[in-house]
Amino acid sequence: MNTTDFFQLHDEPNWSNVMNGDPWADDATMSSSVFNLGLMKDLRQGQIDGRSDLEVAIALAELLHDDLRHYGTDSQQQLDDQETAAAITALVAVTRRLGIRFSLPFRNQTGFRSYWLRNNGSGSWEARRAMLDSLFDPLHQQLIEMENRSFEALARPVSPREATGWPMVDEEIRELRRRFQTSQTPQDYRDVGNHCIGVLEALSRTVYDPTKHQRPGEDVPPVDKTKQRLGRYVEESLGGADNFELRGLVTKAVEFAQKVKHDLPSRRDAGIAADSVILLANILKRLEEEF
Repeated sequence: MNTTDFFQLHDEPNWSNVMNGDPWADDATMSSSVFNLGLMKDLRQGQIDGRSDLEVAIALAELLHDDLRHYGTDSQQQLDDQETAAAITALVAVTRRLGIRFSLPFRNQTGFRSYWLRNNGSGSWEARRAMLDSLFDPLHQQLIEMENRSFEALARPVSPREATGWPMVDEEIRELRRRFQTSQTPQDYRDVGNHCIGVLEALSRTVYDPTKHQRPGEDVPPVDKTKQRLGRYVEESLGGADNFELRGLVTKAVEFAQKVKHDLPSRRDAGIAADSVILLANILKRLEEEF
């Protein structure tokens, strides 16, 4: 998330054309960027869909720090007094949900001006910047540390390639990584299980070939029968039945992903399931090698 996500484009009349008698000209309207006060209200009430509180806090803290710096130095701020107050209130609420004790000694731009006047900042832009740095830098540091912890690396293959080369599978793995990084609640982690199943079904679609893997008298198993389809791929790729250990990896990875999907798992369990299916995808890709 970045700071521009807190703004919305708003169309309004281009009055120069309207006054000149051409209200239907291509540029009769113009777009402006408007701060999203409704979003600030939503953030005060709880985490918003599709965004973690952590990524919101990082971007909102950056916006407020930068905008107040402009207000105190060159008057190039984007927010007005009311919008600044709404943003500060939202940031306090979001950081509280993250377990961070954050507050400011003012609640809007007018309050910031009074604050710097009381603290020898009336004649010095540098003093005002230093005030803001002392208030925001500890928060920035805490958020960076939390972000670094949240980027726990899921499994990486030992091979130098960054992807399997199977487009559907690689896209599902990318989405799985994104979902895991932004998850915070048991419900989020259960959705990680859904993404694990997405990886398995993409593998099922990719590697199972009825001309090679369907047995006489069998119907083609549906895509969601991943244990059956992936197990058959293992059997045919290794050219024999003496591969029960590898088939067992397929079975356990599928079963654990299903468990995470249906339970209310912890971050640990969701991470194990995600690691398992990512590793399985790379193991199956390795079966294409000649030796």
